[in-house]
Parts: sequence; structure tokens; C-alpha cells
Amino acid sequence: MIEGFETLAVHAGQEADPRTGAVVPPIYATSTYKQDGVGGLRSGYEYSRSANPTRTALEECLAAIESGTRGLAFASGLAAEDALLRTICRPGDHVIIPDDAYGGTYRLFAKVLQRWGLHFDPVPLGDLDAVRAAVRPATTKAIWVETPTNPLLNIADIEALAAIAHQADARLVVDNTFASPYLQQPLTLGADVVVHSTTKYVGGHSDVIGGALVTGDQGLGEELAYHQNAMGAIAGPFDAWLTLRGIKTLALRMERHCDNAERVVDLLLSHPRVTQVLYPGLAGHPGHEVAAKQMRRFGGMISFRVAGGEEEAVAICDRTKLFTLGESLGGVESLIEHPGRMTHASAVGSPLEVPSDLVRLSVGIETASDLLADLTQALGS
Repeated sequence: MIEGFETLAVHAGQEADPRTGAVVPPIYATSTYKQDGVGGLRSGYEYSRSANPTRTALEECLAAIESGTRGLAFASGLAAEDALLRTICRPGDHVIIPDDAYGGTYRLFAKVLQRWGLHFDPVPLGDLDAVRAAVRPATTKAIWVETPTNPLLNIADIEALAAIAHQADARLVVDNTFASPYLQQPLTLGADVVVHSTTKYVGGHSDVIGGALVTGDQGLGEELAYHQNAMGAIAGPFDAWLTLRGIKTLALRMERHCDNAERVVDLLLSHPRVTQVLYPGLAGHPGHEVAAKQMRRFGGMISFRVAGGEEEAVAICDRTKLFTLGESLGGVESLIEHPGRMTHASAVGSPLEVPSDLVRLSVGIETASDLLADLTQALGS
């Protein structure tokens, strides 16, 4: 039985094409399929919103590398989140979310699903007593987790939160985008569903938008698949193919992301204009012990705060030359951004508002010394 992560990433869902022997899954750029008589489907395919062989290959691979039984690929991470929430919740239900989370996730809850009748409370997930106190008997249907969080790199104890969720007859949902399946396996720690923006580390090359859900619960998997088809925000075949190609090198890339991030953290810790470095690999990070328990390594994402406030944070973002100023993360190239004005602008004025002096880095796979030189000149003396 194949169990190695790297082997699964290369082979799961990707058997050689039986007709030609091609070792790379074909891109099935088709909307419909010839049926062998009315209702006589070939391998279950009838219409590409419902299923497409290229997407099937990706979904099988995603399930394998997340230690799940069912994977589903969507047009974006937010499309995956929306489909999940409208599958497991009804109007009047309640969800606990992190008090630090991706701005788009907060916007989905606050501006879209709240109007649909879904209630939510932001809670510091590192405080287990606060989580227990926030549970509403009979109406809390999910605890939504990011670990590490975006952008403050907070850590949540997946195993402990799974116990709280299941005691309340709720589900634990873990957004595993920042860690990637290589660094963290939430389903093995008790989570019910894993969410990904596959745009990020899973795809890894900043050339495709996508999202995914993975579960180990066959029944829930069927429900999610029904909603995926009914709602229609599926990954197209070329997007699925690009994402599948990215997965093949995920393990190799994540090791280099982590190596480079550790070098950058060392630089930032020693720089007089940096007032705080947020990285779960630091022994002084409040979530370090939990992260060490549930993660293989600590990832390629770093946030830091600077002397001089918001004006200086924005200026640093403008001064980098190798770090590209841009939203998103997890690609082979290094990115820098100001969360307060960019990815988390939708959270301004909310409990999830981020500090204005915060800078977020997505550390790429370039030569580490070049990255350090660029940050040094951007930070100034």
C-alpha cells in the first residue's frame, strides 16, 4: 500500500492513460459525453459540471494527500467555503470563527451568509474556554479554524477543538491553506472537513485560481458533491490540470519555503526597525508547542510589525524589488503586502481588523541570500 506523501502527490488519481499510455492525465476539454443509450453513461460521465475526468484525477489526489476519502475541487477557495457552509448549515444556525482570519472568509460570513440567516461569533481559538463558552447548544453547527491564521500566524489546537465541536454535535472545519497538506493533516487530528484555496501552496505557481474540500466522512462527501453539482462553482479541466501539476512538487517546494522563511525570520529578529516577528517556529510564539505537535515544519508565511506605524509599513512594501507587492501567497515567488489596506481591508472596523503597522510576507523559493538582501535594503538602516 502506497503511503508516502511524495509518492501520493505524484501518483494518486493519475494512472497512465489506458488508451495511449500517457503518464500525465489528459485535459478533457469537453462539456458533454456520448451516452451508450439513454441513461447509459461511460464511467459515470454525462456533463462536466457534474464530473470531468481531469477534475476527478485532481479530486482523488487531493483526498489522498489529505488522508481523506472524498475530495472536491472548486473554482476558488471562497466557492468551496460557500458550498460547504450551505451544505452543513441552515438559516438560523451558528458558526464559531477565528478572531483572526482571511478577510474574504470574514466578508463571506458578514456580508453574504449573515443575510441568509447564518449567525457567527469571532472567538480567539487559542482560548479553549472561550470556545466552549461561545458554543450555542443545538444551533452551533461548526467551529471554523485557520491554523496558522491569516495574517497574524496564530495557532489553534486542532485535536482539542475537534473534541469541543464533537461534544456539541458540531463539525470542525480547518482551513489548511497556510500549512498545506504536506505540513499538516487536520483530518488525522479529528477535523471533519479540510478547506483549501488551492490557488496558494497546492497549486504553487501563481497561475491558477481554485479551491478544495476534503473529508473522511463518506456521507458528508456525498452531500458536498450534491451541492457542488447543484451550485456549479466547479474547477474547469485546465485549472484542475494546472493544480494537479503543482501538487507533484508540493513536498519539495514546502521544504524550500520553510528553509527560506527561517532565514528571513532570523534577519527580522535582529533588525532594529522591526518591533515584532510573528512566526510559529519561534520558541516564544504562544502557539509554538501546539504547532510543533501538529505540523511537520512551520511554513513559509511570516508577518512582522515595524517602528513608524502604518506609513512605514506601506513604505517598506513599496521599497522591495525582489519581493513582489501583491495579494495572494504560496507561489514560488516571494510576495509582500500590507494586510490592513489589501487582503484584510474588508475587516476594517470589525473584530478581525489587523494592526496598521503589519507587513505580511509569503517567502518563495528563490536564493535565500537574495531575499535577505532585498529585505535589508527595504527596511533601511
